[in-house]
Amino acid sequence: MQIHSLDLKNSILNRFVAELRDQHIQKDAMRVRRNIERIGEVLAYELSKTLHYELKNVTTPLGVKTMNLPADDLVLCSILRAGLPLHQGLLNYFDHAENAFISAYRHHPDGKDAFEVIVKYWASPALENKTLILCDPMLATGRTLENTFEILEKHGMPKQIHIVSVIGSVEGVAYIKDKFPENTHLWIAAIDEKLNSRGYIIPGLGDAGDLSYGTKL
Repeated sequence: MQIHSLDLKNSILNRFVAELRDQHIQKDAMRVRRNIERIGEVLAYELSKTLHYELKNVTTPLGVKTMNLPADDLVLCSILRAGLPLHQGLLNYFDHAENAFISAYRHHPDGKDAFEVIVKYWASPALENKTLILCDPMLATGRTLENTFEILEKHGMPKQIHIVSVIGSVEGVAYIKDKFPENTHLWIAAIDEKLNSRGYIIPGLGDAGDLSYGTKL
């Protein structure tokens, strides 16, 4: 797996991530969603540099211009519900992409630290020989991404896989390296050092879904 961690270089992305982490700014759910969306846009731009391009003629009112344009068949897949703002950021740039959605959540039996990832719903186009962009804002343990990919494989094997995340853990990144094909790319805004006993990223930012859309039962 090729890892592209954008926090290794200074850019405006740092401000978006800092605001996302800030517990005071987090009180504004609309700002949280917009910052995740903006991070998705930055990651989409960087990812776009690695796609395949073809020369095509574009006719203007005054002539014809030959341009190098993206040629991949893209499928954006997001994990509900936290993945929705990130998905929108990517879709702002990859507006010709097909879309897929998966509902996956952690289930803590008896409220204990141990959990399982439950997938109850998914909708996806065919993936065979396409480029899959898998969006999950928080790459904590990596198990949600693992389970999601196992479901998506039923729709065909992509020729290329890109995972897009906002914040991950060292442990989670290491875990998915062994679960995805070798030519997978990970695009991520920041990687934090550790997880707590319940598998949440420290310092992280909290629960991205709750911050974006409100707490759940």
